[in-house]
Amino acid sequence: MRIPLSIMLFFLVVDILVDGYIFRVIRKRLKESRKWNIIHISLAALLFIAIGVALLMPRRSGTDGQLLTIMWLLYAYLSVYIPKILFVIIDLIARIPVLFKRRRLKWLTRAGAGAALLIFISMWWGALLNRYNLDVKIVDIEIPDLPKSFENYTIVQISDLHVGSYGKDTTFVKQLVDEINFLEPEMIVFTGDIVNRKTSELIPFMESLSKLTAPDGVISVLGNHDYGDYASWKSEADKQANLDRMIKCQREMGWKLLLNETEFIHRGEDSIAIIGVENIGDPPFHSYGDLNKAYPTLNDSVVKILLSHNPAHWQADIRRNPDVNIPLTLSGHTHAMQFAMGGLSPARLRYKYWGGLYDDGGVTNNRLYVNIGIGTVGFPARIGATPEITIFKLTKGK
Repeated sequence: MRIPLSIMLFFLVVDILVDGYIFRVIRKRLKESRKWNIIHISLAALLFIAIGVALLMPRRSGTDGQLLTIMWLLYAYLSVYIPKILFVIIDLIARIPVLFKRRRLKWLTRAGAGAALLIFISMWWGALLNRYNLDVKIVDIEIPDLPKSFENYTIVQISDLHVGSYGKDTTFVKQLVDEINFLEPEMIVFTGDIVNRKTSELIPFMESLSKLTAPDGVISVLGNHDYGDYASWKSEADKQANLDRMIKCQREMGWKLLLNETEFIHRGEDSIAIIGVENIGDPPFHSYGDLNKAYPTLNDSVVKILLSHNPAHWQADIRRNPDVNIPLTLSGHTHAMQFAMGGLSPARLRYKYWGGLYDDGGVTNNRLYVNIGIGTVGFPARIGATPEITIFKLTKGK
């Protein structure tokens, strides 16, 4: 998918205006301004060349290496121009008193420079460090009809690995596997988006991921990125072959991939149902899932846990639906848009349910947990939205 020319031209004009303003600031306010402006212009030129290369490189048909190059070049561009734009805005505000023949607010200019530097550092902290800092969240889930044999049953959820964003470096994924196995859950679930575009991205990571262990195994579903919809294919047959390979790889890893299916977990005479649907999403995401096919009697008394990649499925079909008895739905997909600070995330502008535990206001017993994921896509950073491992402990509620 190409960025529209009008958008590219808009950002080009903005960047030229911003760099022109900073050029004047350097010339008027800094000693040895000529030297600093040569450095400023040279770095800006290099960045423009890099961003031009990134925009010309193929996305859907390019190699995994090309996609990674695009991601990093675009991120480098954003990490420079977002702080620059912020500084210019604050400095313009600092100059408002000049209109009334007063002095510029130098303290505000310094604050703007400090804020710009802080954003630059935060962005690269998110790219180089925080995207590898695992956050283990413990969540107690009360289920009124939980069979006695499943009291204190533990489930680990991970989601949105996007292994293609790590290239072929398996170091972090090995760390992830070790951390999950250390928690000793009774079951592990993965709620979709294991790759970015193609199943081939998964191959270097299969050995590591196959080492995930739990008494009741690893159960997974597919996410919107796992179908090959974000790559160019010569034919529908090639796209289908990619999906078939995805299914085969997950099964070779020892995972139980549910394709509109249900897996029953038994403890003596008791059991709970793990329902797994293929991706069901809101536009522009494709829907492949069928909940009624996966479990036809949704209002029965069996304790059911649903794995559904996109939380929009819960919002549309399960929340406050009296004909559905699913005490817990586990989703991913949102990544918290890979940015969250103080419990706030821009994901809230796109998703009503974007991270954490939600209920439907007591209308039914149906609840949703949205895991903000492990990996990255679009840009290779997590600023505050730390990679999440969630461990659920099931208890019998009142």
